[in-house]
Amino acid sequence: MARRSSVNYLDRLYASLPYLLPITAVVAFGAFLFLQFPPLFFVFFPVFRLNQILSISIIDFISIRFVAWFCVFIFVVRNYKISHFTRFNAMQALLLDIIVALVGAITQLLEIILGQLAFFPFVLQIIASVTFLGITTAFIYSVFKCIRGKYADQIPMISDVVYSQIR
Repeated sequence: MARRSSVNYLDRLYASLPYLLPITAVVAFGAFLFLQFPPLFFVFFPVFRLNQILSISIIDFISIRFVAWFCVFIFVVRNYKISHFTRFNAMQALLLDIIVALVGAITQLLEIILGQLAFFPFVLQIIASVTFLGITTAFIYSVFKCIRGKYADQIPMISDVVYSQIR
């Protein structure tokens, strides 16, 4: 891409901050893994605290996470005065957060449909663990690339969608 020039340190910091939204949303999916590997809980303890803050309800169904999501979308992604690097990473973080929300909705729907079947808890653990590991891996990869000042554009399908949305 032609817009890849040197990225200053503030842009690197600002580009990595939106990735806190998907990592805080996915910690609920890691419950099974936290029971299996207790030291993992201590690594994610600050993320749990941030998730508690973002989950505070402002008005009935509107939480701080909801407001933060729309603020990032409106004031960062759609603001052409902000660098392409920051907007690209913010949009990618929002798409990862949408994936977490969709998987959560699908698991709730599956629980209604298949909740009485004996194998459903095992299926739910697999879905939750894969989602947790996938989003955590994408988070680590993206933040590492942001810190280095490089585009995190190797996430399959998501990066392509982000490039089509960010001009």
